[in-house]
Amino acid sequence: RYIWLDDKHVKQVGEDAVVNLALVTVQDLADTYQPPFEKCVRDGRASGVMCAYNRVNGVPSCADSSLLFKTLRGEWDFKGYVTSDCDAVAIIHNDQGYAKTPEDAVVDVLKAGMDLNCGSYLRNYTKSAVLQKKLPESQVDRALHNLFAVRMRLGLFNGNPVPNPFGNIGMDQICSPEHQILALEAARNGIVLLKNDAKLLPLPKSTMSLAVIGPNANSPQTLIGNYAGPPCKSVTPLQALESYIKNTVYHPGCDMVSCSTGAIDKAADIAKQADYVVLIMGLDQTEEREALDRVDLFLPGRQQELIVSVAKAAKRPVVLVLLSGGPIDISFAKDDPRIGGIFWAGYPGEGGGNALAEVIFGDHNPGGRLPVTWYPQDFTKVPMTDMRMRPESSLDYPGRTYRFYKGDTVFEFGYGLSYSKYSYSFTRVSQNNLYLNHSSSLHTKETSESVRYMLVSEVGAEMCDERKITVHVGVKNNGELAGKHPVLLYVRHGNHGNGRPKKQLIGFQSVILSGGEMGEIQFEVSPCEHLSRANEYGLMVMEEGRHFLVVGDDKHPITIII
Repeated sequence: RYIWLDDKHVKQVGEDAVVNLALVTVQDLADTYQPPFEKCVRDGRASGVMCAYNRVNGVPSCADSSLLFKTLRGEWDFKGYVTSDCDAVAIIHNDQGYAKTPEDAVVDVLKAGMDLNCGSYLRNYTKSAVLQKKLPESQVDRALHNLFAVRMRLGLFNGNPVPNPFGNIGMDQICSPEHQILALEAARNGIVLLKNDAKLLPLPKSTMSLAVIGPNANSPQTLIGNYAGPPCKSVTPLQALESYIKNTVYHPGCDMVSCSTGAIDKAADIAKQADYVVLIMGLDQTEEREALDRVDLFLPGRQQELIVSVAKAAKRPVVLVLLSGGPIDISFAKDDPRIGGIFWAGYPGEGGGNALAEVIFGDHNPGGRLPVTWYPQDFTKVPMTDMRMRPESSLDYPGRTYRFYKGDTVFEFGYGLSYSKYSYSFTRVSQNNLYLNHSSSLHTKETSESVRYMLVSEVGAEMCDERKITVHVGVKNNGELAGKHPVLLYVRHGNHGNGRPKKQLIGFQSVILSGGEMGEIQFEVSPCEHLSRANEYGLMVMEEGRHFLVVGDDKHPITIII
Protein backbone atom coordinates (compact mmCIF):
# COMPACT_ATOMS: atom_id res chain seq x y z
CA ARG A 1 0.00 0.00 0.00
CA TYR A 2 3.05 2.23 0.10
CA ILE A 3 3.93 2.02 -3.58
CA TRP A 4 2.26 4.00 -6.33
CA LEU A 5 2.53 4.00 -10.09
CA ASP A 6 2.81 7.35 -11.90
CA ASP A 7 1.70 7.09 -15.50
CA LYS A 8 3.16 9.57 -18.02
CA HIS A 9 2.52 11.23 -20.41
CA VAL A 10 -1.15 10.64 -21.04
CA LYS A 11 -1.99 11.71 -24.58
CA GLN A 12 1.50 12.86 -25.51
CA VAL A 13 1.56 12.20 -29.22
CA GLY A 14 4.81 13.22 -30.87
CA GLU A 15 7.96 14.64 -29.29
CA ASP A 16 7.73 18.24 -30.56
CA ALA A 17 5.40 18.50 -27.66
CA VAL A 18 5.45 22.15 -26.60
CA VAL A 19 3.66 23.62 -29.61
CA ASN A 20 2.72 20.47 -31.48
CA LEU A 21 -0.87 20.17 -32.62
CA ALA A 22 -1.47 16.46 -33.08
CA LEU A 23 -4.38 15.56 -35.33
CA VAL A 24 -5.48 12.09 -34.32
CA THR A 25 -8.50 10.11 -35.48
CA VAL A 26 -10.85 8.62 -32.91
CA GLN A 27 -9.98 5.22 -34.38
CA ASP A 28 -6.27 5.67 -33.68
CA LEU A 29 -6.98 7.03 -30.22
CA ALA A 30 -9.15 4.02 -29.41
CA ASP A 31 -6.83 1.25 -30.58
CA THR A 32 -3.33 2.75 -30.30
CA TYR A 33 -2.80 5.82 -28.17
CA GLN A 34 -5.14 5.31 -25.22
CA PRO A 35 -5.00 1.54 -24.48
CA PRO A 36 -1.54 1.58 -22.80
CA PHE A 37 -2.70 4.23 -20.35
CA GLU A 38 -5.97 2.43 -19.76
CA LYS A 39 -4.00 -0.71 -18.87
CA CYS A 40 -1.87 1.21 -16.38
CA VAL A 41 -4.95 2.69 -14.72
CA ARG A 42 -7.26 -0.34 -14.74
CA ASP A 43 -4.78 -3.19 -14.27
CA GLY A 44 -1.82 -1.38 -12.70
CA ARG A 45 -4.06 0.78 -10.47
CA ALA A 46 -1.93 3.86 -11.11
CA SER A 47 -2.26 6.57 -8.47
CA GLY A 48 -0.72 9.35 -10.55
CA VAL A 49 -1.10 10.44 -14.17
CA MET A 50 0.88 13.17 -15.94
CA CYS A 51 -0.84 15.12 -18.71
CA ALA A 52 1.36 16.11 -21.62
CA TYR A 53 2.42 19.39 -23.23
CA ASN A 54 0.85 19.00 -26.62
CA ARG A 55 -2.57 19.70 -28.04
CA VAL A 56 -4.56 16.80 -29.44
CA ASN A 57 -7.13 17.85 -32.01
CA GLY A 58 -6.85 21.42 -30.81
CA VAL A 59 -7.12 20.92 -27.04
CA PRO A 60 -4.10 20.90 -24.66
CA SER A 61 -3.97 17.58 -22.85
CA CYS A 62 -3.97 19.24 -19.42
CA ALA A 63 -7.08 21.25 -20.35
CA ASP A 64 -8.98 18.34 -21.92
CA SER A 65 -11.97 17.64 -19.65
CA SER A 66 -13.17 14.86 -21.94
CA LEU A 67 -9.86 13.08 -21.38
CA LEU A 68 -9.32 13.80 -17.68
CA PHE A 69 -12.89 13.55 -16.40
CA LYS A 70 -14.95 11.53 -18.86
CA THR A 71 -12.32 9.00 -19.93
CA LEU A 72 -9.79 8.85 -17.11
CA ARG A 73 -12.00 9.17 -14.04
CA GLY A 74 -15.28 8.07 -15.60
CA GLU A 75 -14.61 5.17 -17.98
CA TRP A 76 -11.33 4.00 -16.42
CA ASP A 77 -12.34 4.63 -12.77
CA PHE A 78 -9.11 6.48 -11.94
CA LYS A 79 -8.77 7.30 -8.21
CA GLY A 80 -5.51 9.25 -8.08
CA TYR A 81 -4.18 12.68 -8.93
CA VAL A 82 -3.35 14.32 -12.28
CA THR A 83 -0.19 16.42 -12.56
CA SER A 84 1.04 18.45 -15.48
CA ASP A 85 4.32 17.90 -17.22
CA CYS A 86 6.75 20.60 -16.13
CA ASP A 87 5.53 24.06 -17.19
CA ALA A 88 2.76 22.52 -19.33
CA VAL A 89 0.25 24.98 -17.82
CA ALA A 90 2.43 28.00 -18.64
CA ILE A 91 2.78 26.76 -22.20
CA ILE A 92 -0.99 26.81 -22.68
CA HIS A 93 -0.84 30.60 -22.42
CA ASN A 94 2.75 31.53 -23.31
CA ASP A 95 3.41 29.29 -26.31
CA GLN A 96 0.17 27.79 -27.58
CA GLY A 97 -2.04 30.84 -27.10
CA TYR A 98 -4.91 28.59 -26.11
CA ALA A 99 -5.62 30.68 -22.98
CA LYS A 100 -5.77 34.48 -23.23
CA THR A 101 -4.38 35.13 -19.74
CA PRO A 102 -2.40 33.18 -17.13
CA GLU A 103 -5.54 33.03 -14.98
CA ASP A 104 -7.49 31.55 -17.90
CA ALA A 105 -4.87 28.81 -18.22
CA VAL A 106 -5.24 27.97 -14.53
CA VAL A 107 -9.03 27.88 -14.89
CA ASP A 108 -8.81 25.67 -17.99
CA VAL A 109 -6.68 22.99 -16.35
CA LEU A 110 -8.38 22.89 -12.94
CA LYS A 111 -11.84 22.73 -14.45
CA ALA A 112 -10.62 20.01 -16.82
CA GLY A 113 -9.54 17.83 -13.88
CA MET A 114 -5.85 18.50 -13.39
CA ASP A 115 -4.76 18.59 -9.72
CA LEU A 116 -1.09 19.50 -9.55
CA ASN A 117 1.24 21.69 -11.60
CA CYS A 118 4.90 20.87 -12.13
CA GLY A 119 5.92 24.51 -12.31
CA SER A 120 4.85 27.79 -10.77
CA TYR A 121 1.69 28.75 -12.66
CA LEU A 122 -0.82 27.46 -10.13
CA ARG A 123 1.15 28.98 -7.27
CA ASN A 124 1.32 32.35 -9.02
CA TYR A 125 -2.13 32.67 -10.58
CA THR A 126 -4.69 30.48 -8.77
CA LYS A 127 -5.45 33.11 -6.13
CA SER A 128 -5.95 35.84 -8.74
CA ALA A 129 -8.17 33.51 -10.79
CA VAL A 130 -10.38 33.03 -7.71
CA LEU A 131 -10.42 36.75 -6.89
CA GLN A 132 -11.40 37.54 -10.49
CA LYS A 133 -14.38 35.19 -10.08
CA LYS A 134 -13.09 33.00 -12.89
CA LEU A 135 -12.43 29.98 -10.70
CA PRO A 136 -14.67 28.68 -7.91
CA GLU A 137 -12.89 27.56 -4.75
CA SER A 138 -14.59 24.19 -5.12
CA GLN A 139 -12.19 23.39 -7.97
CA VAL A 140 -9.25 24.07 -5.67
CA ASP A 141 -10.85 21.88 -2.99
CA ARG A 142 -11.38 19.09 -5.51
CA ALA A 143 -7.71 19.11 -6.52
CA LEU A 144 -6.55 19.14 -2.90
CA HIS A 145 -8.87 16.24 -2.08
CA ASN A 146 -7.26 14.11 -4.80
CA LEU A 147 -3.74 15.05 -3.73
CA PHE A 148 -4.21 14.44 -0.01
CA ALA A 149 -6.13 11.21 -0.59
CA VAL A 150 -3.09 9.70 -2.32
CA ARG A 151 -0.76 10.95 0.42
CA MET A 152 -2.98 9.34 3.02
CA ARG A 153 -3.01 6.06 1.12
CA LEU A 154 0.80 6.20 1.12
CA GLY A 155 0.81 6.48 4.91
CA LEU A 156 2.37 9.95 4.98
CA PHE A 157 0.11 11.03 7.87
CA ASN A 158 0.82 7.97 10.02
CA GLY A 159 3.41 9.69 12.18
CA ASN A 160 7.17 9.23 11.89
CA PRO A 161 7.75 7.70 8.44
CA VAL A 162 11.10 6.10 9.29
CA PRO A 163 9.69 2.92 10.96
CA ASN A 164 7.24 2.42 8.08
CA PRO A 165 8.05 0.20 5.11
CA PHE A 166 10.35 2.04 2.67
CA GLY A 167 10.77 4.81 5.26
CA ASN A 168 14.54 4.61 5.53
CA ILE A 169 15.91 3.60 2.14
CA GLY A 170 19.60 4.23 1.54
CA MET A 171 22.39 2.92 -0.66
CA ASP A 172 22.59 -0.33 1.32
CA GLN A 173 19.04 -1.16 0.26
CA ILE A 174 19.28 0.18 -3.29
CA CYS A 175 22.61 -1.51 -3.99
CA SER A 176 21.85 -4.77 -2.24
CA PRO A 177 23.23 -7.96 -3.84
CA GLU A 178 19.68 -8.93 -4.82
CA HIS A 179 19.16 -5.66 -6.68
CA GLN A 180 22.50 -5.90 -8.49
CA ILE A 181 21.62 -9.43 -9.61
CA LEU A 182 18.28 -8.11 -10.83
CA ALA A 183 20.06 -5.37 -12.82
CA LEU A 184 22.30 -7.99 -14.42
CA GLU A 185 19.37 -10.26 -15.22
CA ALA A 186 17.43 -7.39 -16.79
CA ALA A 187 20.40 -6.56 -18.99
CA ARG A 188 20.83 -10.20 -20.04
CA ASN A 189 17.19 -10.56 -20.98
CA GLY A 190 17.11 -7.31 -22.94
CA ILE A 191 20.00 -8.04 -25.30
CA VAL A 192 18.78 -8.86 -28.81
CA LEU A 193 20.79 -11.01 -31.21
CA LEU A 194 20.08 -9.63 -34.69
CA LYS A 195 22.52 -11.64 -36.79
CA ASN A 196 24.64 -14.76 -36.34
CA ASP A 197 25.96 -15.91 -39.69
CA ALA A 198 27.63 -19.32 -39.81
CA LYS A 199 27.16 -19.60 -36.04
CA LEU A 200 30.02 -17.19 -35.41
CA LEU A 201 28.63 -16.66 -31.93
CA PRO A 202 29.24 -17.45 -29.17
CA LEU A 203 32.96 -16.77 -29.44
CA PRO A 204 35.25 -19.47 -28.04
CA LYS A 205 36.66 -18.80 -24.57
CA SER A 206 39.94 -20.24 -25.84
CA THR A 207 40.37 -17.16 -28.03
CA MET A 208 44.02 -16.11 -27.88
CA SER A 209 43.56 -12.44 -28.70
CA LEU A 210 40.66 -10.03 -28.91
CA ALA A 211 40.36 -6.53 -30.35
CA VAL A 212 37.67 -4.31 -28.86
CA ILE A 213 37.00 -1.21 -30.94
CA GLY A 214 34.50 1.60 -30.72
CA PRO A 215 33.58 4.79 -28.84
CA ASN A 216 31.03 2.99 -26.62
CA ALA A 217 33.33 0.18 -25.53
CA ASN A 218 34.72 1.88 -22.45
CA SER A 219 31.99 4.40 -21.57
CA PRO A 220 30.08 3.55 -18.37
CA GLN A 221 27.78 6.54 -18.82
CA THR A 222 26.48 5.29 -22.18
CA LEU A 223 25.18 2.13 -20.52
CA ILE A 224 22.90 4.13 -18.23
CA GLY A 225 21.03 6.21 -20.79
CA ASN A 226 18.61 9.03 -20.01
CA TYR A 227 16.57 9.52 -16.80
CA ALA A 228 18.70 7.36 -14.51
CA GLY A 229 20.30 7.63 -11.11
CA PRO A 230 23.94 6.85 -10.38
CA PRO A 231 24.84 3.17 -10.77
CA CYS A 232 25.90 1.10 -7.77
CA LYS A 233 28.98 0.00 -9.69
CA SER A 234 30.23 0.41 -13.25
CA VAL A 235 31.72 -2.26 -15.46
CA THR A 236 32.13 -1.25 -19.08
CA PRO A 237 31.85 -3.73 -21.95
CA LEU A 238 35.62 -3.48 -22.43
CA GLN A 239 36.33 -4.33 -18.79
CA ALA A 240 33.92 -7.25 -18.89
CA LEU A 241 35.44 -8.65 -22.10
CA GLU A 242 38.93 -8.32 -20.63
CA SER A 243 37.83 -10.62 -17.81
CA TYR A 244 37.31 -13.35 -20.45
CA ILE A 245 40.34 -12.73 -22.68
CA LYS A 246 43.50 -11.43 -21.04
CA ASN A 247 45.11 -10.49 -24.35
CA THR A 248 42.57 -7.81 -25.25
CA VAL A 249 43.58 -4.69 -27.16
CA TYR A 250 41.31 -1.65 -27.16
CA HIS A 251 41.00 1.33 -29.48
CA PRO A 252 38.07 3.80 -29.53
CA GLY A 253 38.31 4.29 -33.30
CA CYS A 254 36.52 7.64 -33.00
CA ASP A 255 37.08 10.69 -30.85
CA MET A 256 33.52 10.31 -29.50
CA VAL A 257 30.16 8.83 -30.54
CA SER A 258 29.60 11.65 -33.04
CA CYS A 259 32.72 10.26 -34.78
CA SER A 260 33.53 13.45 -36.65
CA THR A 261 37.18 12.45 -36.54
CA GLY A 262 38.73 9.07 -36.01
CA ALA A 263 41.85 6.93 -36.20
CA ILE A 264 40.29 4.42 -38.57
CA ASP A 265 43.59 3.17 -40.01
CA LYS A 266 44.98 2.53 -36.53
CA ALA A 267 41.84 0.62 -35.54
CA ALA A 268 42.06 -1.47 -38.70
CA ASP A 269 45.72 -2.31 -37.98
CA ILE A 270 44.77 -3.52 -34.50
CA ALA A 271 41.95 -5.63 -35.97
CA LYS A 272 44.39 -7.35 -38.34
CA GLN A 273 46.38 -8.73 -35.42
CA ALA A 274 43.52 -10.18 -33.36
CA ASP A 275 41.82 -13.57 -33.54
CA TYR A 276 38.40 -11.94 -33.08
CA VAL A 277 37.08 -8.39 -33.19
CA VAL A 278 34.17 -6.86 -31.26
CA LEU A 279 32.99 -3.40 -32.34
CA ILE A 280 30.94 -1.51 -29.76
CA MET A 281 29.22 1.36 -31.51
CA GLY A 282 25.86 3.17 -31.58
CA LEU A 283 24.53 6.29 -29.90
CA ASP A 284 24.56 8.09 -26.55
CA GLN A 285 22.96 11.14 -24.96
CA THR A 286 24.88 13.49 -27.22
CA GLU A 287 22.84 12.01 -30.08
CA GLU A 288 19.43 11.24 -28.52
CA ARG A 289 17.74 12.26 -25.30
CA GLU A 290 14.80 14.31 -24.09
CA ALA A 291 14.73 17.58 -26.10
CA LEU A 292 17.25 16.17 -28.62
CA ASP A 293 15.62 14.22 -31.42
CA ARG A 294 17.56 12.53 -34.18
CA VAL A 295 16.95 13.76 -37.71
CA ASP A 296 18.00 10.52 -39.41
CA LEU A 297 18.37 6.82 -38.66
CA PHE A 298 22.00 6.36 -39.68
CA LEU A 299 24.96 5.86 -37.37
CA PRO A 300 26.55 9.23 -36.64
CA GLY A 301 29.60 10.64 -38.38
CA ARG A 302 32.17 8.14 -39.63
CA GLN A 303 30.96 5.17 -37.58
CA GLN A 304 29.86 3.19 -40.63
CA GLU A 305 33.21 3.85 -42.30
CA LEU A 306 34.99 2.63 -39.17
CA ILE A 307 32.91 -0.56 -38.99
CA VAL A 308 33.39 -1.42 -42.66
CA SER A 309 37.15 -0.70 -42.58
CA VAL A 310 37.70 -2.84 -39.47
CA ALA A 311 35.57 -5.67 -40.91
CA LYS A 312 37.65 -5.64 -44.11
CA ALA A 313 40.88 -5.80 -42.15
CA ALA A 314 39.91 -8.50 -39.65
CA LYS A 315 40.93 -12.14 -40.01
CA ARG A 316 37.37 -13.36 -39.41
CA PRO A 317 33.88 -11.85 -39.55
CA VAL A 318 33.50 -9.31 -36.76
CA VAL A 319 30.89 -8.87 -34.02
CA LEU A 320 29.00 -5.57 -33.95
CA VAL A 321 27.35 -4.38 -30.71
CA LEU A 322 24.97 -1.42 -30.82
CA LEU A 323 24.05 0.70 -27.82
CA SER A 324 21.10 3.01 -28.50
CA GLY A 325 17.65 3.90 -27.33
CA GLY A 326 16.04 3.90 -30.75
CA PRO A 327 16.39 1.97 -34.00
CA ILE A 328 19.28 2.46 -36.41
CA ASP A 329 19.38 1.73 -40.14
CA ILE A 330 22.27 -0.74 -40.30
CA SER A 331 21.27 -2.33 -43.59
CA PHE A 332 24.94 -2.18 -44.63
CA ALA A 333 25.93 -4.40 -41.69
CA LYS A 334 22.97 -6.73 -42.03
CA ASP A 335 24.00 -7.49 -45.62
CA ASP A 336 27.79 -7.56 -45.14
CA PRO A 337 29.18 -11.13 -44.78
CA ARG A 338 32.27 -9.71 -43.05
CA ILE A 339 30.02 -8.67 -40.17
CA GLY A 340 29.05 -12.05 -38.77
CA GLY A 341 27.20 -11.12 -35.59
CA ILE A 342 25.11 -8.15 -34.50
CA PHE A 343 23.69 -7.37 -31.06
CA TRP A 344 21.42 -4.56 -29.94
CA ALA A 345 21.55 -3.91 -26.19
CA GLY A 346 19.62 -0.66 -25.82
CA TYR A 347 21.04 1.21 -22.84
CA PRO A 348 21.28 -1.85 -20.59
CA GLY A 349 22.15 -0.21 -17.28
CA GLU A 350 24.93 -0.97 -14.82
CA GLY A 351 24.81 -4.72 -15.55
CA GLY A 352 25.09 -4.19 -19.29
CA GLY A 353 28.84 -4.61 -19.63
CA ASN A 354 28.91 -7.97 -17.85
CA ALA A 355 25.74 -9.12 -19.62
CA LEU A 356 27.20 -8.38 -23.05
CA ALA A 357 30.39 -10.29 -22.28
CA GLU A 358 28.39 -13.26 -20.97
CA VAL A 359 26.30 -13.37 -24.14
CA ILE A 360 29.24 -12.91 -26.51
CA PHE A 361 31.12 -15.82 -24.89
CA GLY A 362 28.12 -18.09 -24.39
CA ASP A 363 27.56 -17.96 -20.65
CA HIS A 364 24.09 -16.64 -21.38
CA ASN A 365 21.92 -17.61 -24.33
CA PRO A 366 20.36 -14.44 -25.79
CA GLY A 367 16.58 -14.31 -26.04
CA GLY A 368 15.63 -10.64 -26.28
CA ARG A 369 13.16 -9.36 -28.88
CA LEU A 370 12.99 -5.94 -30.51
CA PRO A 371 10.36 -3.74 -28.83
CA VAL A 372 9.95 -1.51 -31.90
CA THR A 373 10.11 -1.74 -35.67
CA TRP A 374 13.50 -0.81 -37.13
CA TYR A 375 12.61 1.34 -40.12
CA PRO A 376 15.00 2.19 -42.97
CA GLN A 377 16.33 5.71 -43.42
CA ASP A 378 13.69 6.32 -46.08
CA PHE A 379 11.03 6.33 -43.36
CA THR A 380 12.34 9.70 -42.13
CA LYS A 381 10.54 11.28 -45.09
CA VAL A 382 7.34 10.75 -43.08
CA PRO A 383 6.80 13.84 -40.89
CA MET A 384 7.18 12.91 -37.24
CA THR A 385 4.13 15.04 -36.50
CA ASP A 386 1.93 12.82 -38.70
CA MET A 387 0.23 10.62 -36.12
CA ARG A 388 -1.83 8.39 -38.40
CA MET A 389 -1.42 4.67 -37.82
CA ARG A 390 -3.12 3.35 -40.93
CA PRO A 391 -1.47 3.56 -44.36
CA GLU A 392 -2.92 5.62 -47.19
CA SER A 393 -1.56 4.43 -50.52
CA SER A 394 -3.10 7.34 -52.43
CA LEU A 395 -0.94 9.72 -50.38
CA ASP A 396 2.12 7.45 -50.36
CA TYR A 397 1.80 7.18 -46.59
CA PRO A 398 3.13 3.80 -45.31
CA GLY A 399 1.49 3.79 -41.87
CA ARG A 400 3.15 3.20 -38.52
CA THR A 401 4.11 0.26 -36.29
CA TYR A 402 4.16 -3.44 -37.08
CA ARG A 403 0.35 -3.46 -36.95
CA PHE A 404 -0.16 -1.23 -39.99
CA TYR A 405 3.15 -0.30 -41.63
CA LYS A 406 3.46 -1.24 -45.29
CA GLY A 407 7.06 -0.89 -46.28
CA ASP A 408 10.51 -2.37 -45.96
CA THR A 409 12.06 -2.86 -42.55
CA VAL A 410 15.62 -3.30 -41.35
CA PHE A 411 14.29 -5.59 -38.61
CA GLU A 412 10.70 -6.29 -37.63
CA PHE A 413 9.09 -5.68 -34.26
CA GLY A 414 9.55 -8.79 -32.11
CA TYR A 415 12.59 -10.00 -34.04
CA GLY A 416 15.38 -11.69 -32.13
CA LEU A 417 17.60 -14.74 -32.55
CA SER A 418 19.04 -17.21 -30.06
CA TYR A 419 21.91 -19.68 -29.95
CA SER A 420 19.15 -22.32 -29.96
CA LYS A 421 16.34 -22.99 -32.42
CA TYR A 422 12.82 -23.14 -31.00
CA SER A 423 9.67 -24.63 -32.47
CA TYR A 424 6.03 -24.10 -31.46
CA SER A 425 2.69 -25.83 -31.78
CA PHE A 426 -0.82 -25.17 -30.50
CA THR A 427 -1.38 -28.21 -28.29
CA ARG A 428 -4.86 -27.35 -26.98
CA VAL A 429 -7.39 -24.55 -27.50
CA SER A 430 -10.52 -24.59 -25.33
CA GLN A 431 -12.87 -23.53 -28.14
CA ASN A 432 -12.63 -22.91 -31.85
CA ASN A 433 -16.03 -21.27 -32.41
CA LEU A 434 -17.44 -18.29 -30.53
CA TYR A 435 -21.20 -17.84 -30.69
CA LEU A 436 -22.41 -14.33 -29.88
CA ASN A 437 -26.00 -14.57 -31.12
CA HIS A 438 -27.64 -16.34 -28.17
CA SER A 439 -29.55 -13.27 -27.00
CA SER A 440 -32.17 -11.42 -29.04
CA SER A 441 -31.37 -8.26 -27.08
CA LEU A 442 -27.95 -7.99 -28.72
CA HIS A 443 -27.92 -5.83 -31.83
CA THR A 444 -25.91 -6.77 -34.88
CA LYS A 445 -24.79 -4.42 -37.60
CA GLU A 446 -22.90 -4.67 -40.87
CA THR A 447 -19.78 -2.94 -42.15
CA SER A 448 -19.52 -1.47 -45.63
CA GLU A 449 -18.10 -4.87 -46.63
CA SER A 450 -21.26 -6.59 -45.37
CA VAL A 451 -19.38 -8.08 -42.41
CA ARG A 452 -21.66 -8.56 -39.40
CA TYR A 453 -20.38 -7.14 -36.11
CA MET A 454 -21.37 -6.33 -32.55
CA LEU A 455 -20.26 -3.52 -30.28
CA VAL A 456 -18.11 -4.77 -27.41
CA SER A 457 -19.93 -2.37 -25.10
CA GLU A 458 -23.21 -4.18 -25.86
CA VAL A 459 -21.77 -7.67 -25.39
CA GLY A 460 -21.22 -6.95 -21.71
CA ALA A 461 -18.57 -7.92 -19.17
CA GLU A 462 -20.32 -11.14 -18.12
CA MET A 463 -20.44 -12.60 -21.62
CA CYS A 464 -16.88 -11.43 -22.30
CA ASP A 465 -15.69 -13.39 -19.26
CA GLU A 466 -17.74 -16.47 -20.20
CA ARG A 467 -16.26 -16.54 -23.70
CA LYS A 468 -12.60 -16.45 -22.68
CA ILE A 469 -10.41 -18.96 -24.50
CA THR A 470 -7.60 -20.96 -22.90
CA VAL A 471 -4.70 -21.55 -25.28
CA HIS A 472 -1.86 -24.00 -24.65
CA VAL A 473 1.32 -23.66 -26.71
CA GLY A 474 4.03 -26.31 -26.81
CA VAL A 475 7.60 -25.05 -27.09
CA LYS A 476 10.73 -27.09 -27.84
CA ASN A 477 14.34 -26.05 -27.56
CA ASN A 478 15.93 -27.81 -30.53
CA GLY A 479 19.42 -26.61 -29.68
CA GLU A 480 22.09 -27.71 -27.23
CA LEU A 481 22.20 -24.65 -24.98
CA ALA A 482 19.66 -23.89 -22.28
CA GLY A 483 17.83 -20.63 -22.78
CA LYS A 484 15.13 -18.31 -21.56
CA HIS A 485 12.86 -17.89 -24.55
CA PRO A 486 10.02 -15.38 -24.96
CA VAL A 487 6.97 -16.70 -26.80
CA LEU A 488 4.89 -14.07 -28.61
CA LEU A 489 1.20 -14.72 -29.32
CA TYR A 490 -0.38 -12.66 -32.10
CA VAL A 491 -3.86 -12.49 -33.56
CA ARG A 492 -4.81 -11.50 -37.08
CA HIS A 493 -8.15 -11.17 -38.81
CA GLY A 494 -8.85 -13.40 -41.76
CA ASN A 495 -9.42 -10.21 -43.75
CA HIS A 496 -6.96 -7.61 -42.51
CA GLY A 497 -7.81 -4.86 -44.97
CA ASN A 498 -10.00 -1.79 -44.53
CA GLY A 499 -8.28 -0.41 -41.44
CA ARG A 500 -7.81 -3.71 -39.63
CA PRO A 501 -4.34 -4.41 -38.22
CA LYS A 502 -2.16 -6.85 -40.11
CA LYS A 503 -1.57 -8.55 -36.77
CA GLN A 504 -1.69 -7.66 -33.09
CA LEU A 505 0.43 -8.87 -30.19
CA ILE A 506 -1.96 -10.10 -27.51
CA GLY A 507 0.34 -11.93 -25.11
CA PHE A 508 3.89 -12.96 -24.35
CA GLN A 509 5.51 -15.28 -21.83
CA SER A 510 9.01 -16.59 -21.29
CA VAL A 511 9.90 -20.22 -20.78
CA ILE A 512 13.25 -21.63 -19.60
CA LEU A 513 14.23 -24.81 -21.42
CA SER A 514 17.37 -26.93 -21.46
CA GLY A 515 18.73 -28.17 -24.76
CA GLY A 516 16.29 -30.66 -26.29
CA GLU A 517 13.65 -29.98 -23.63
CA MET A 518 9.97 -29.42 -24.35
CA GLY A 519 7.61 -27.24 -22.34
CA GLU A 520 4.11 -25.82 -22.46
CA ILE A 521 2.79 -22.38 -21.63
CA GLN A 522 -0.77 -21.14 -21.29
CA PHE A 523 -2.41 -17.96 -22.55
CA GLU A 524 -5.86 -16.62 -21.79
CA VAL A 525 -7.50 -14.93 -24.76
CA SER A 526 -10.36 -12.54 -24.07
CA PRO A 527 -12.45 -12.18 -27.25
CA CYS A 528 -13.76 -8.76 -26.26
CA GLU A 529 -10.24 -7.45 -25.78
CA HIS A 530 -8.09 -9.52 -28.10
CA LEU A 531 -10.42 -10.35 -31.00
CA SER A 532 -11.97 -6.90 -31.31
CA ARG A 533 -10.85 -3.83 -33.21
CA ALA A 534 -11.65 -0.12 -33.32
CA ASN A 535 -13.88 0.98 -36.17
CA GLU A 536 -13.71 4.38 -37.86
CA TYR A 537 -15.94 5.87 -35.14
CA GLY A 538 -13.58 4.82 -32.36
CA LEU A 539 -15.92 2.05 -31.15
CA MET A 540 -14.58 -1.39 -30.30
CA VAL A 541 -16.35 -4.05 -32.36
CA MET A 542 -16.22 -7.83 -32.73
CA GLU A 543 -16.60 -8.95 -36.33
CA GLU A 544 -17.95 -12.20 -37.63
CA GLY A 545 -15.54 -14.46 -39.43
CA ARG A 546 -12.20 -16.15 -39.02
CA HIS A 547 -9.41 -14.91 -36.82
CA PHE A 548 -6.06 -16.63 -36.43
CA LEU A 549 -3.93 -17.09 -33.35
CA VAL A 550 -0.30 -17.06 -34.47
CA VAL A 551 2.89 -18.22 -32.73
CA GLY A 552 5.97 -18.36 -34.92
CA ASP A 553 5.00 -20.24 -38.08
CA ASP A 554 2.05 -22.02 -36.48
CA LYS A 555 -1.49 -20.66 -36.55
CA HIS A 556 -4.85 -21.71 -35.16
CA PRO A 557 -8.25 -20.53 -36.44
CA ILE A 558 -10.93 -19.03 -34.19
CA THR A 559 -14.31 -18.37 -35.80
CA ILE A 560 -16.70 -15.74 -34.45
CA ILE A 561 -20.32 -16.48 -35.29
CA ILE A 562 -22.96 -13.77 -34.88
